[in-house]
Amino acid sequence: MKNRGRALGTLTNLFAVQPLSRVRPEEEGQPTLRRALGVPALIGIGLGTMLGGIFTTMGPGAQTAGPGVILAFVISGAACVFVALCYAEFASMVPVAGSAYTYAYATLGEFVAWVIGWDLILEYGISAAPVASSFSGYVQEGLASLGLKLPSWASTANLATSWIPATIGHWHFGLPHIDLAASQYDIIAALVVLAISALLAIGIKESAFVNSTFVWIQVAAFVIFFIALLPAIRAHNFTPFAPTGFHSIVRSAALVFFAYIGFDTVTVASEEARNPQRDVPLAVIGSLIIGGILYILIAVFTIGVVPWQHVDTNSAMGQAVRMAGGNWFFIAAVTAGAIAGTTSVMVTSLLGQVRIFYVMARDRMLPPIFAAVHPRFRTPARMTMITGVIVAFLALIVPLEKLLELVNIGTLSAFVIVSVGVFVLRFVAPHAHRPFRAPFGLAMSVLGCLSCLWMMIALPAATWVRFIVWFVIGVIIYAAYGYRHSLLRAQPVSGATARDASSAG
Repeated sequence: MKNRGRALGTLTNLFAVQPLSRVRPEEEGQPTLRRALGVPALIGIGLGTMLGGIFTTMGPGAQTAGPGVILAFVISGAACVFVALCYAEFASMVPVAGSAYTYAYATLGEFVAWVIGWDLILEYGISAAPVASSFSGYVQEGLASLGLKLPSWASTANLATSWIPATIGHWHFGLPHIDLAASQYDIIAALVVLAISALLAIGIKESAFVNSTFVWIQVAAFVIFFIALLPAIRAHNFTPFAPTGFHSIVRSAALVFFAYIGFDTVTVASEEARNPQRDVPLAVIGSLIIGGILYILIAVFTIGVVPWQHVDTNSAMGQAVRMAGGNWFFIAAVTAGAIAGTTSVMVTSLLGQVRIFYVMARDRMLPPIFAAVHPRFRTPARMTMITGVIVAFLALIVPLEKLLELVNIGTLSAFVIVSVGVFVLRFVAPHAHRPFRAPFGLAMSVLGCLSCLWMMIALPAATWVRFIVWFVIGVIIYAAYGYRHSLLRAQPVSGATARDASSAG
């Protein structure tokens, strides 16, 4: 009986929820984040994370689905609209940094919240390193046009590895050996990550201004792209629309979904918004709508100029400009947009990652050092630089193309749980204060959940294996630290269920 009671107690603790009426940081007497962001800056954060993804996904998406990539962007965008409405409702109810982690903690329990927080590292932290490598590639292309070229050892990340045979008894195996002298290092990628981390540590207002500037450069580059391609569009390039079948369009939707990742980044800045209950929902939906329209137009113009069989997977938009006449100004504008896009993605990805760490540490799911706010800069400056050093190290030495697949599945899993959370909360706290209420809330949450699961199923089996390994590592860390140190263990809240939402707001 004692063992059964202990097991039930452990299970209860795993799914204990953080009440929506929990104490806000302003009430804890601790340094707080600076509230300096309005709707335009928040939309800029969402677009900053999103727009750079089009340069990565346009080519592979077209190779997978042909002209059907246009519909693939529509499918992914529709799924994101359902999820965005769920995010907007949660963000108005819980105007706290932490995004999906915080929302899951308030509805589905601590363990689910930890899993989502752990998965969000895939969306924000890991994705910044390969984007830094893309930035480095564009910069090196620009330097090469001026006759400048880095030495081969400093131009790209490539660890020289080999396996040394070893034997113990009857067992034969290999031990990895890294030859640092023969390896190559991406110096520019590492330096840009460190520079952006320093900017983020200095202040959110300064970071938002830089990010907004790069977003406007991207939007201007897209407008120039449309002008350059309009006379060269050929209608016959759109037929047949689905040359490889509808199933390929679904696979393409799961692939181009990477371009939409980022609208949810707005929610991690809730504690730095001037009026989070109004501005964050508007910014979440606004950034997604603007980004989605741009993506669909870019797909139409690119396929209209370049036959899908010949699309360059690495530089589809640049290829389209060259085929449309190759005017040097247009090519330079698209290149500038690509550099601006990768820069803004790094800014907002690192911003989001540090804020996720900050909130998890504030709940004592991670060590308190992660939640320290600099008294002058009013940012998690120490954690920002620690995160920046880790990402810079990865960008310096490791090619991370394979890990990009993890970004999509990690983000989709977070979207599924947010959708489920809204569904649950409509039943357990029907009268909670909702400054923004998603229209047809139950239908939106179901559609968001099912559409994201649909795209997850379309991902390769190898991606699922890596995701499961990542999940197991996260569970081990939670068991070793998070479960024992959580504030819900140290300060148990009687009746701390989602019903407390009725007093939130």
